Amino acid sequence: MRQQPERLSFEISAREGEARAGRLQTAHGSVETPAFVPLATRGSVKGLLSPEVAELGYEMVLGNTYHLMLTPGAERIAEFGGLHSFMDWPGAIITDSGGFQVFSLAHGAVADEVKGRRGRPPLDGGVLEISEQGVRFRSYIDGAEQFLSPERSMEVQAMLGSDIALVFDECTPYRADRDYTARSMERTHRWLERCLDWHRDHGPDRQAVFGIVQGGVHEDLRRESAAVVSASGVDGLAIGGTLGRDKEEMRSVLDMTLAGLPAEAPKHLLGIGEPDDLLEGIARGIDSFDCAVPTRLGRHGMALAPRPASRFRFDLRNRREAGEHGPLVEGCPCPACARLSRGYVHYLSRAEELSGVRLITLHNLVYTEAIVSRARRAIAAAGFEAYRAAVLAGATPWEAAGER
Repeated sequence: MRQQPERLSFEISAREGEARAGRLQTAHGSVETPAFVPLATRGSVKGLLSPEVAELGYEMVLGNTYHLMLTPGAERIAEFGGLHSFMDWPGAIITDSGGFQVFSLAHGAVADEVKGRRGRPPLDGGVLEISEQGVRFRSYIDGAEQFLSPERSMEVQAMLGSDIALVFDECTPYRADRDYTARSMERTHRWLERCLDWHRDHGPDRQAVFGIVQGGVHEDLRRESAAVVSASGVDGLAIGGTLGRDKEEMRSVLDMTLAGLPAEAPKHLLGIGEPDDLLEGIARGIDSFDCAVPTRLGRHGMALAPRPASRFRFDLRNRREAGEHGPLVEGCPCPACARLSRGYVHYLSRAEELSGVRLITLHNLVYTEAIVSRARRAIAAAGFEAYRAAVLAGATPWEAAGER
C-alpha cells in the first residue's frame, strides 16, 4: 500500500479489541470512523437534498459509476465541475467501479428497481461479452451498446472527481463454483494493476484509490486476494464479492479476510449496512460501510427500530399501525418521530404519498447514523462491547449509550 497523505490519511484514535475509532482525511474533508455511507446512486440520496444529508451527520456519500456514466454521463457532470458541485455536496464522495452492476446483469442478480425499470418491460440487452479487456453491455436506458473496462471505469471516476475511487472488479455470484471464483479473482487482480497504471498516469492528484478483496467464501482465495491487494499501490482496502448465504457465513468470511489485511489500513465493507451487521463489522475492525438498506426500506414502508426479532425493522404499512399515536421509535429525533404520529406516517405510506417515503427515509438514516456515531463514542470510552450487546438485545442506540 502507498502512503500519500495529500490523497488520503487515516488515523486511529481509540481501540477496543478489534474495534477502532478514527478519522479518514480526504480532499473534501474528514470522515469520522466507523462511518456509514449513504448511497447517492444517481447523484442524490433518494428523497433528500445534499445539505439535509449533511445535517443528519453524514460526512461521505457513495456515487454509482455505472448509473452516472449512462445518465447524465461523466462528461456532462465534469462540465458542471464534478459530482461535488453537480449535487451540491461539500463532503467526501466515494465512487464504486461499476463492476457490481455490470456483472449483476450477467448473473441476473440486479433487481428491476435497482436498474430503474420499476415495472417497465426489460429492454433487449444486458451483457454482450465479458473478456479480459472489459465488458460490453447494453444500456438499460436506451439499449445502446456500452463498454466498461478498468481504464474506462477509472476515467469515469476521475471525471466525477470523487475523493475515493474503487478499482474495477468482477463480482461473482454465490452459486459460482470454486474454479470460476478463482479465475474471476485472478482477473480482478490483473484489472487492479491496470486501474492503478491508468490512475498513475491520468488520475487526479488528490483522488485516492481503494482495492477490492475478492475470493468468495473460500478461505485460501480470500487470503490470497488480501495479500495481492494489500501489496499493491492502493490507498485503502474494500471487501467485496459474495460473503455467503447467511449472516453467520458472512461473518466467517469477514474474519478470514480481515486476518490477511494490514492492521492500520482503512477498511471499507461494500454493500452491508443492517444494524446488526454494522455492529458486528465494527467489532471486527471495519471502518466504513455503504448500503442501500436505509433508503430502500424507506421506499417500501419499512422503518428501522430496536426489534432484533424482526431484523431491526417493522412494516409501517401494516394495518395495525393505523391507530398508533406514538412515534415510530421512542426518543428518535427525526422529523417523523419528533413531530408526527406513527398512524399518520402509516397513512402517508399506505397512500404512497412522497412525503411518506421521505419521512421514513429520514428516520432510517437518522437511526443508522445514531448506531455508528454512538459506536464511535463507545469505543473512545472503552464501552463498545456493552453498547453493542445492548443494541443487539433491543435497546435504541441512544438508550445503549446511556442517553435519556
